[in-house]
Amino acid sequence: MGLSKAIWTNPTEYVKAHAPDNPVLFFCPAALQDKARVFLGGFPGLVTYAVKSNPGEEVIENLVAAGIRGFDVASPFEMRLIRRLAPDAAMHYNNPVRARHEIATAVELGVKSYSVDSHSELAKLVEMVPADGCEISVRFKLPVAGAAYNFGAKFGATAEVAVDLLKIVAKAGFIPSITFHPGTQCTDPNAWGSYIRAAAGIARDAGVRIARLNVGGGFPSHRLCCVAPQLATTFALIDAVAGEAFGADRPALVCEPGRALCGDAFSLVARVKALRDDTHVFLNDGVYGALFELGQIGVIDRIAVMDAGGSRRKGKTLPRIVFGPTCDSVDRLPGDVPLPADIAEGDFVTFSGMGAYSTVTNTRFNGFGELGYVTVLAFDR
Repeated sequence: MGLSKAIWTNPTEYVKAHAPDNPVLFFCPAALQDKARVFLGGFPGLVTYAVKSNPGEEVIENLVAAGIRGFDVASPFEMRLIRRLAPDAAMHYNNPVRARHEIATAVELGVKSYSVDSHSELAKLVEMVPADGCEISVRFKLPVAGAAYNFGAKFGATAEVAVDLLKIVAKAGFIPSITFHPGTQCTDPNAWGSYIRAAAGIARDAGVRIARLNVGGGFPSHRLCCVAPQLATTFALIDAVAGEAFGADRPALVCEPGRALCGDAFSLVARVKALRDDTHVFLNDGVYGALFELGQIGVIDRIAVMDAGGSRRKGKTLPRIVFGPTCDSVDRLPGDVPLPADIAEGDFVTFSGMGAYSTVTNTRFNGFGELGYVTVLAFDR
């Protein structure tokens, strides 16, 4: 998959000209940079980008152009990518479980910030990472609701273990910090408040004044028509609660959005392969392709349908069962998908807000998965 050299006005213009038989991701650099500026202008601290959500070089380059100077990296591949595209950027290695060769690569590439959630992994860092000028953030978890799925099932120490880890970090001479992640696509701003108050309690119980508090990712992208992300409200709450909970010991704040930065910078156009007996819709993309994440956290209902001539279908919306193109019966979008009643074979279905995790989870299962990649000045309205 490679980015086309031509720049089109909008996806409809491209679809009318090419009637693509394979699904196409449309990238709007202006939308990406606009969202970066929302974070840079609104979040009360350092904004870093979670590279895992979309590591496309054009994404990294446009974020740097917009002013992003920090990146959350999880692997040697991502570290080398950032060092090549943004040599002076800060890298935060916040995947809390690492092989020794991965730690060695991070040290070699000048990573100065790490996270940890266990005694065994902290021992590796103390052994291999020079303490001078290096930060270790203790990652903890809480049973807080409000996210599409809970990261605490895999990562994060309990508050009690976090206290012990923070003491060891400080005693070993590292810059002590705390981090958490409220869970992906977290639409409840109050989740951050609960975590920040708990972080202040951990620091007090450890007797350690922390340098920074990383409030994680989890910031939502715009997936549902009726649920707009409350970014400004969330930023204000984080700022207020950090001051209230820490007082004079308030640490510097860091965030690491992924989907909230890149999600709305892409839309996906898939074609209707068949309308089986006016009941089941078959698309040329599905859960083994760029639509993989819909099976994990639900359908994006910001959907539009156009015919081959680019005209918008405006029939009454009906719930449809939608399948992908493979011969696997699990290749189905979750639930029923709202689509116009006059949808027809050969039509094009546009899913907005598809920038996060669509490129990195796309497979070639059953011989499908070939994605076009086109740059546009703006999205259709």
